Amino acid sequence: MGSSVAEKRSLASNSIGVAHIVFFVVAAAAPMAAVVGATPPAFAFGNIGVPGAFLLVGILYLIFSAGFTAMARSVSSAGGFYTYISRGLGRPLGVAGAFLAIATYFTIQIGIYASLGLFAHAALAPLGVGVPWWVWSLLVLLIVSWCGQRHIVFSGRLLGFCMIAELLILSLFAVGVIIHGGGPEGLTTAGLKPSDIFSPGIGVTLVFVVSAFIGFEATVIFGEEASNPDKAIPRATIAAVTIITLFYALVSWAVVQYYGASSVAAKANASMESFYFSAIAGTLGDWSIVAMNMLLLTSFFACLLSFHNTLNRYFFALGRDGLLWAGFARIHQKHASPHVAGRIQAVLVAAILIGFMLINADPYAVVFSWMVAFAGIGILAIQVLVSISIIAYFAKLPGEHSALRVFVAPAIAGLALTAAFVQVSRNLPLLTGSESVIVTLFPAFVIVIAAAGVVTALRIRRTNPALYDRLDKTFAAATAEA
Repeated sequence: MGSSVAEKRSLASNSIGVAHIVFFVVAAAAPMAAVVGATPPAFAFGNIGVPGAFLLVGILYLIFSAGFTAMARSVSSAGGFYTYISRGLGRPLGVAGAFLAIATYFTIQIGIYASLGLFAHAALAPLGVGVPWWVWSLLVLLIVSWCGQRHIVFSGRLLGFCMIAELLILSLFAVGVIIHGGGPEGLTTAGLKPSDIFSPGIGVTLVFVVSAFIGFEATVIFGEEASNPDKAIPRATIAAVTIITLFYALVSWAVVQYYGASSVAAKANASMESFYFSAIAGTLGDWSIVAMNMLLLTSFFACLLSFHNTLNRYFFALGRDGLLWAGFARIHQKHASPHVAGRIQAVLVAAILIGFMLINADPYAVVFSWMVAFAGIGILAIQVLVSISIIAYFAKLPGEHSALRVFVAPAIAGLALTAAFVQVSRNLPLLTGSESVIVTLFPAFVIVIAAAGVVTALRIRRTNPALYDRLDKTFAAATAEA
């Protein structure tokens, strides 16, 4: 075909900057969907310290980012955490991380597609459009898949538009609350005080708050396509985590002020669906209800597009390394996108959504809640491995960075993330609203998936040493051949 080896094996380098990467991360966090979906149950079942909990978890991820961004100078492959863990803890655990990442991002997509379909059905049914939820889910899947085929810059710009729109209306709500002087109790520091954060219910609160930060990994995954990744990845990581943290804290603090500290939990308990809609309409006017419904759908769409692109690059990296079918590593000649990975991923997602439809599973209570809960503990397990990997990696390179950055910070992050993993695992029935044995076994499933990755890597080392030696190195090889 006249294509070079590098063109077949490498994504489009120098294509996106810091702003695009930030859009991918913040879009994956889905500000509108996370605020409307995650904070009401956090208030209802946890405590009023949700705003402070966002600050606390945000600080944790900034600590995690210290070692994470230091290692990014050596690791900027589409393999993301897979490459991180391989370089620090060896290929068997790296493959375990890869298997977990694929399961995590795949399941969260399934849940969000179901939730989007449900919200679309609810929003359009009053207009006489009585289409089942799964039809909307599959329609959006087609659109997301098409967007994912395009050049990465296209997705970055589209995500930027969606992100700015949803941040704007929630920011207007927060500013409106401040201008009006709060609600019945006025403007206070309620929700931010240590006594609010660390009161009974903090464990439950953290379950929902931590889940709002899923998608953090995108800064490294898109490093292969970034301009000047050594600087872009650290800057994008710090910017994204800071924006998510401050924004979530501000908006959740504003809703505490609107309802009042003594009433906010009762309001959330009374109606989680209308908790934010009522507050925003009361602050900005009835027009905001229509805008909120529209932006909630675009928030879900942006989140799905971000995760779709993320998982495409995982399939691409693992196909390029030889862990999965080599066809996953095929690059679109015009758009330089992993288009084969995207098409196969879309087919798998459609098959699972249709399967849930056939068994008549509840799109929110089962599909969304279960999938997001599993993804939450899956990503925490991966982040714990990455924290340990950073320490192990820099132990081989003494003097490369300060001990505070590459040993102390990852150790603190690793311990805190382990505690979060335990908390989320213990509260899975509350997070999902189900006492099913399947839900309680989610932590065991995470361990089994990771073990399958280790076994796969060891089998490759035994049966195909040449392939094993190439694992996590094909990006460097393709770059050198370019």
